[in-house]
Amino acid sequence: MAFTIYPAIDMRGGKCVRLEQGDFNKETVYGENPFEVAKEFAEAGASWIHMVDLDGAKEGSKQNAEHVLRVAEELDCRVQIGGGIRKEEDVRYYLDRGVDRVIIGSLAARDPERTKDLLKQFGGRIAIGLDARDGFVSTEGWLEASEIKAVDLGRELAEAGAQTFIYTDIAKDGMLEGPNVKEIVRLAEETKVDVIASGGIKGLEDLQELKQYQTEHVIGSIVGKALYANRFTLKEALEVEES
Repeated sequence: MAFTIYPAIDMRGGKCVRLEQGDFNKETVYGENPFEVAKEFAEAGASWIHMVDLDGAKEGSKQNAEHVLRVAEELDCRVQIGGGIRKEEDVRYYLDRGVDRVIIGSLAARDPERTKDLLKQFGGRIAIGLDARDGFVSTEGWLEASEIKAVDLGRELAEAGAQTFIYTDIAKDGMLEGPNVKEIVRLAEETKVDVIASGGIKGLEDLQELKQYQTEHVIGSIVGKALYANRFTLKEALEVEES
């Protein structure tokens, strides 16, 4: 099973930004144009780009779609998008316009039954985003806490046909302190579903550690802050992917 690096582009106000632990008050702008950042990633050899509509996550509707569609249409890479996707129309909107995978996050926690219906319709083109704080799922752009354990929701949706989870430990996100490998592996073991790790990558050693679990359904890692902070280059990360 291949291990894939997903360079991340988080969009807010039409710009490429990073937040610390999902805090909208702790924003750093890394690029004025998400497409140009994506183009650099594609030219460096990325096979996938992970895009997040932060405005959409907060507002509950797509806000930066034009940037996502341009990347999907013009660049030679696959695209997955999350943030503010709450309705079937939003899922279709992206998938019908060249986006490869849509991430369902808040809706999965708030309305598992509707999420199961979407899984039946779209199968592997939907990933479930499990964004957790202390093991419990957070929603609405990480602004709202729930009483649902990420592993329990993962198990339920795996039984309903989910094929890919993206697990983010919010406490780790944007902090460059290393990923929560224990919980990532636990989710993969409990659900037997492919898991993409997100949050906390600080160095190539983290990617190498995660890759050790690729035969146990840990199939990739999203990389954001570490790239923008020049901890390593995308080329170096892709060498881990290929090793």
